[in-house]
Amino acid sequence: MHTHVMTGDVAKEGDCKRFIDETIQRFGRLDHLVNNAGISHSFLFEEADVTSLHPVMDVTFWGNVYPTLYALPHLRRSRGKIIVNASVVAWLPIPRMSIYNAAKAGIFNFYETLRLEIEPAVGITIITPGYVESEMTKGKFMSREGRVVVDEEQRDIQVGPWPVEYAETCAKAIVSGAVRGKRHVQVPSWYNIFIIYRVFAPEVLDWLYNILYVKKTSEHGKPYSKAILDTTGMKKTLYPPSIQG
Repeated sequence: MHTHVMTGDVAKEGDCKRFIDETIQRFGRLDHLVNNAGISHSFLFEEADVTSLHPVMDVTFWGNVYPTLYALPHLRRSRGKIIVNASVVAWLPIPRMSIYNAAKAGIFNFYETLRLEIEPAVGITIITPGYVESEMTKGKFMSREGRVVVDEEQRDIQVGPWPVEYAETCAKAIVSGAVRGKRHVQVPSWYNIFIIYRVFAPEVLDWLYNILYVKKTSEHGKPYSKAILDTTGMKKTLYPPSIQG
């Protein structure tokens, strides 16, 4: 197996074209395109300078669309596959991530539309992972000022008392789903229960998310997601050791 590493910025169309061109020059064909680019944030919409959040959309949305545009002719020839990380927030939006949620919802619908246009010539598997061991769950976010920072305090607020899946488990589920040609892969699978609430009892989710992420405790002024985590010590049980901090 040969590996070719390239550096660049997926938010730049020219770099994305170069990635594909260099791949074809080196290997002669393209069988799979895995789109996993994204950068999140963790603050309420009214707290942000919206102009500083353009990179969230540039990376999370256009950073997936550009490579797809230039890869499609080669994938048609190889009858290859596109695997894209759309995130569970594409259909289950979570407070404090408004622009990221919008970008992921856009990605989800872009690839659903593209599927109608190009299948069966090119297969598409859309992944919608929940919280998974990653740079984001280690605290890497876009700050209010538009800088990429590592902030474990914000991570604790955003992830809160939700289980975080191991990266290896997630990767195995993605590969298994892509190999079998599945249209969608939800990992962890227990998130599927939220589909029922989203359709039949959305008010329940609204109430839960408002309590966890919007309201703050009177004692410390923290969102309840963070207060629950600190009070119960649940992080040791719910988070993989690599992100416990």
